[in-house]
Amino acid sequence: MKTQTFTASITQEDKWFIAQCLEVDVSSQGKSEGEAINNLREALELYFEPPRPTVMPKIRKFEVNIGSNEATSLSAD
Repeated sequence: MKTQTFTASITQEDKWFIAQCLEVDVSSQGKSEGEAINNLREALELYFEPPRPTVMPKIRKFEVNIGSNEATSLSAD
């Protein structure tokens, strides 16, 4: 397991502390600064965890008529 150092900006909104990672667009909150940092650490670990899909996603192309509210599917599986 690789360890990496990140920087967090911590602000307080009402009774909550918000920890936002400055290098990656991930943030979390807690009732204390320590809890916010611990929650941010967990959120970053989950963010960098490799995806493990249980079902392969379907990839489809579709067209959009710009200026209207209609969308047309190109693929019919």
